[in-house]
Amino acid sequence: MAAIIAIGVLAQLLADRFAVPSIVFLLISGLILGPEGLGVITPNTFASLPAIVGLSVAIIVFEGAFHLRIENIRRATKVSIRLVSIGAAISLLGTALAVRFALGTGWDIAFLIGALLVATGPTVVSPILQVVPVRDRVATALETEGIVNDVTAAILAVVVFKIMQLEEPTLGAFLELFIGRIGTGVGIGVIVAVIIWIVLRYIDLSPGDAPRNARLVVLAGALVAFAAADTVASEAGVAAVATAGVILGNADIPYEEQIADFKGDVTLIVLSFVFIALAALLDFGDLLSLGVGGVIVAAAVILVIRPLDVFVSTRGTDFTSSERLFVSFVGPRGIIPASVATLFAVELQNAGESEAATLLVGTVFLVIFSTVALQGGLARRIAEYLDVIPMRVLIIGSGRVGREVAARLESRGENVVVIENDETAVERARSEGLTVRIGDGTDVDALRSAGIENAKTVVAATGSDEVNLFIGQQAATNFDVEQVICRANDPDNVEAFDELGVTTISSTFTVAQAIDDVIERPAMAEWVDMLGEEGDVQEVTLRNEAFVGRPLSEVGAELPGRCLVVLVTHDGETFVPEAADTLEGGDHLTLVGEYEDVQAGVSLLEDGG
Repeated sequence: MAAIIAIGVLAQLLADRFAVPSIVFLLISGLILGPEGLGVITPNTFASLPAIVGLSVAIIVFEGAFHLRIENIRRATKVSIRLVSIGAAISLLGTALAVRFALGTGWDIAFLIGALLVATGPTVVSPILQVVPVRDRVATALETEGIVNDVTAAILAVVVFKIMQLEEPTLGAFLELFIGRIGTGVGIGVIVAVIIWIVLRYIDLSPGDAPRNARLVVLAGALVAFAAADTVASEAGVAAVATAGVILGNADIPYEEQIADFKGDVTLIVLSFVFIALAALLDFGDLLSLGVGGVIVAAAVILVIRPLDVFVSTRGTDFTSSERLFVSFVGPRGIIPASVATLFAVELQNAGESEAATLLVGTVFLVIFSTVALQGGLARRIAEYLDVIPMRVLIIGSGRVGREVAARLESRGENVVVIENDETAVERARSEGLTVRIGDGTDVDALRSAGIENAKTVVAATGSDEVNLFIGQQAATNFDVEQVICRANDPDNVEAFDELGVTTISSTFTVAQAIDDVIERPAMAEWVDMLGEEGDVQEVTLRNEAFVGRPLSEVGAELPGRCLVVLVTHDGETFVPEAADTLEGGDHLTLVGEYEDVQAGVSLLEDGG
């Protein structure tokens, strides 16, 4: 146990160092420690492994659900609903067909494997999103899919397994078992969440130890929800902890930040244990017995079934072509199919169906290893190649200026995070749909927690020049942020900001310039006032091969509506282009025009979408 925890922490450090999801290192560690490697861990090492895995899954699923915000789900509602319904159905049927014809199994085992491999899950998706900071809509769709499909797959697989044991299986029996387990899990999850909320809000938890006691109450509640639901109906526990996690994560509970941090640390430990232990118990013979058929199944899941369900689910949405390709690539399977498949294999062996048990475990683990190794290990590289990691902007201060800047950037698809320490201001910003982290902008840990290390732009927009100066210094020197913009409330402080080498916006000078523009350049001033509503100015990097090597006169004719290319930046030189100038890949183009046409032009020039 000590070795597993130590190796798990080491895997996390390596993951942070190389920007690779920790699950890759955890699986490799499990193989090294298991019977196929050093033999440190064997099937006899943990007598109560199913119970340990079950409770670990409860913590992992609860933690993922706890971070799932309702406002984010609303933004990705169409995609999320499709992924967990149409997408799940395509995954189930497609995988079952692949198993049936590639491995020659019966339809019962084929559908059992198909049901298990519906699950992606927060255990494998969250580590990927930690190193690939995609746009919120993409992350939310993947997280929602993982949490819901974990529940769906676990219950669906149990129902299929029980139906297999009936002499005369019927659709009515299937629906009764499935709906009964979902209802049991959701009901117990709601009850536990309400009890925890009442305890945290209205019971004295000892003022001196209240944060610690709150963390322990939530941890105990998650485990009780899982165990209670699982006792009533097998595998209903996953639905219970997912339900409780979503409710508590979106409820107004005390010590929310401390609870989230604590759960994250506990999850790291149990995630390490579960992945290393299950990987260590894998028998290579089970994988080799599948032969070429197993490879065909894994390839079908990765290259055909996953892309199909994603492209169907995201059709007609605001996901770009690159984002759809990225989501198609990110569908790793994890703990739920591994743990439930192990449970079923034991029951099949006890029933004298050893061949079916071997095929079940071998196929499920082969797909898990294939998807985790390829998709987990290459996710960051694929994201960079497809350019789906947006310009993360960190805005400190959610006053009127900060909120307005955040709203404008988010409307253009940027990934904006606001830091604010005033609770009233936080609620106001969140009510406007902004992503807000509660914290002090002068606290380096708060900046790091909000993602400053991945930020390309930091905006210090508070009403205090001293705070803005400190933030600008930290961002420019300690974190080497590409672009640092500071608000100078007092014009006498502009020189101090300029000495830092940051971009300084003086409120006084900006207002004076705006007044001057109204007097001397009224038409331009009126048009600038429309920016973000009717008019827009955007810079875009030319990546669409259809426009590379062509003169501006031809490219401009294909841009939508009222949209013009007014500036071109090539090899660091910016100029007003002529009609005969040829555009090259990687050129930065400045577009001016009506808002919707400019947005469509950006999408067209970036990826043809």
